[in-house]
Amino acid sequence: MSTEIINRVANSKLVTFDLEDFYPKGERVLFDIKDWLLEGLVLRETVFREKALAHDWSKYQDSYVALLCSTDAIIPAWAYMLLATHLHPFAKKVVTGDLELLETVIYTEIIKDLDVFALEGKPIIVKGCSHKPVPKNAYLLLIEKLQPVAKSILYGEACSSVPLFKQKKA
Repeated sequence: MSTEIINRVANSKLVTFDLEDFYPKGERVLFDIKDWLLEGLVLRETVFREKALAHDWSKYQDSYVALLCSTDAIIPAWAYMLLATHLHPFAKKVVTGDLELLETVIYTEIIKDLDVFALEGKPIIVKGCSHKPVPKNAYLLLIEKLQPVAKSILYGEACSSVPLFKQKKA
């Protein structure tokens, strides 16, 4: 006598939400301006502007760029703004900060524009493991977006999930 194995997860109304599915294509570039500074510490405006004009910005086509200075130099805001004006025709996004901040900004925009109407009243599981650099803040932003509409929110995999939220019955 054989007993049919039923996949209750596949038959459930549980919706799996994987932030990795929203990871946009494009190279991530960390642009360190320290090499454009005198001894890595002093920004000389004329030299900085010359380097910016001579630089081949087209190599950042369709890239996401994080601008930073890895030394203890004090960099005026206009310097980053100047670089952004050169990057604007080529890069998809430019931020001042590291690559983690860049990913956070990218995901902030993605999650802000998500239409979650179809998830209203449904149990949702947010997949936790990813092979791409999904920032931790993206998960917090996602919870903020899903909580008003979800029946419940779990984290992990269907076979071993952690309950995070359950809508109170009226």
